[in-house]
Amino acid sequence: MSPDPPPPAAAVVRPRRPVWAVQGERALEALVRLSGVSAIVFVAAIFFFVLREAAPVLVKDDFSLVQFLFSGEWYPTSASNVRYGTFALTVGTLSVTALAMALAVPFGLGAAIYLSEFCAPRVRETLKITIELLSAIPSVVWGFVGLTVMSRLIVSTTGAPVGVNVLNGGIILALMSVPVIVSIGEDALKAVPDSYREAGIALGATRWQLVYRVLLPGARNGLLAAVLLGVGRAVGETMAVLMATGHAVQIPGGLLDPVRTLTANIASEMGEVSKGSEHYRVLFAVGVLLFGITFLVNLAADLVVRGVRRR
Repeated sequence: MSPDPPPPAAAVVRPRRPVWAVQGERALEALVRLSGVSAIVFVAAIFFFVLREAAPVLVKDDFSLVQFLFSGEWYPTSASNVRYGTFALTVGTLSVTALAMALAVPFGLGAAIYLSEFCAPRVRETLKITIELLSAIPSVVWGFVGLTVMSRLIVSTTGAPVGVNVLNGGIILALMSVPVIVSIGEDALKAVPDSYREAGIALGATRWQLVYRVLLPGARNGLLAAVLLGVGRAVGETMAVLMATGHAVQIPGGLLDPVRTLTANIASEMGEVSKGSEHYRVLFAVGVLLFGITFLVNLAADLVVRGVRRR
């Protein structure tokens, strides 16, 4: 006599989620997605506004784009021969930013490596609080420091006729950019998996070899993002460079020459022009130029990151 077949297995009954939980999760997903898209929307809206205000002068027959980009003569209030050349302003912006990054990147990345790998816990917390306090100082205060303190030091040590120049602006922007680079750089180094460190130590690597051959390659994308944020802080800074660079429209021949940046030019002249005038429109065109410079910097960084990933 054959044995009786086994009883059918009981069907697995999964608990049903409440409707309010499902709807809440969908609403949260939509909110997160909207937050991600909003950054693109805001940037596009700002660019559209600036371009709309600059468009009337850009399409005029007597407006020369070549002269606007490559002429160093900026005389917007001339009674007989108005000239809108931004080349000297662009060179001034790039020179101050380049000097600031030459000072800020080594110190910023070095401080990030020290905080991440070599610093004692108690000292690390103290230094992190100090660095965060540095990033909280308003830019106008940094401008006062450059105008009153740094300018005197530059005059006394270099013998320059004026202390507000490229060197002054570069030092002030470097001090303003270091906290950003340190904070983002340390987070990038901390994000490297501990298994990488353990593998390097197991292979007999010293601390410096571990930093150079393991941590820096593993965190290169985050470190590049930190440098880019520092560049963005330097390029977009207004009040500090307005007070510390001398505000002279000229192509600098050295670190001790005063210059004027694109942002400082907009800030100093926007309050003196009548709305809708040609000068008003040209200042918005300078803003479009700033957008273009920022876009090129980000594009170059993206290409560098892709090239590193392919290797």
